[in-house]
Amino acid sequence: MTDEPGQAERALYLAVVRGGGRLCPEHLAPADRPAFAALVARGLLTTTPTGWTAASPRALGDRLGSELRSRATRLLQHAERLPDALAPLALAYDAVRRPHGPDGDAVHLDGNADIRQHISELVSECQEEVLAAQPGPRPVDGLRMALAQDLSLLRRGCSLRTLYQPAALVDHTVQRQVALRTRQGARVRLLAEPYERLLVFDRKAAVIPAAEDRSRATVLTDPAVVAHLVAHFERDWARATPADHHLDPPHPTTVRVGRLLARGLTQRAVATRLGLSERTVAAHISRLRDRHGARTLFHLGWRLRGERRD
Repeated sequence: MTDEPGQAERALYLAVVRGGGRLCPEHLAPADRPAFAALVARGLLTTTPTGWTAASPRALGDRLGSELRSRATRLLQHAERLPDALAPLALAYDAVRRPHGPDGDAVHLDGNADIRQHISELVSECQEEVLAAQPGPRPVDGLRMALAQDLSLLRRGCSLRTLYQPAALVDHTVQRQVALRTRQGARVRLLAEPYERLLVFDRKAAVIPAAEDRSRATVLTDPAVVAHLVAHFERDWARATPADHHLDPPHPTTVRVGRLLARGLTQRAVATRLGLSERTVAAHISRLRDRHGARTLFHLGWRLRGERRD
């Protein structure tokens, strides 16, 4: 039985209430008997010398609420104890784990499932920081799947720095997913130029694609190689811009400016249409260029028109 009454139970309970709050079981249709039994089991119908009467749902809500809070407390306590309970197994795993491949400095992963599993292990074992360079569009489903693990990483004090390309944050669902992480301390920057996908864990292990379709990956642990990849990431990070304003909705005037640009109006025509100075419109256009990663006004108009078609 679920915590809440089902549709049939609700319908029968409402019928009883509308009928004065009393029910004679012999008047029940056979199809209503399962719902009747469920209402009795929940305590929403109580017996009287002459039949059954409706009981207050508030009492049920208070009782179930108390039970759910107790259950949640037990689950939280179990979650707190679980790492210690698994610690001996983790130590045994670490003692026999072979992080290196046959060539002594790499592990080759084949298939998305294998890649996700290995990355999940690296995130779980991370103690200090994760560096992530994520070019191209971000799949929302993947972000949702990784959310719990990313938040756990941040809550245990690790840092998370991620590079995106501006186009990745055009999707509002992606923006919300990224914002859930930045509110917990993750840092995000945008770089409007090509770069390669890269994940680095504690500056000890780096994951890079090993196939164009990203169906294969390689885990590198050679200190010199990892340090070289970290240096590339830090170089790109220094050139990138903070993504804070991308995670907030644009100003309504900025949105209106964008819509007029997408229709092909010039900066001067937009200013005239909205009754603004060209300088003010230029400021809104600058924000739009940052948000969309556009290099020129023509590039911005092209991207905005593409967004309207989507």
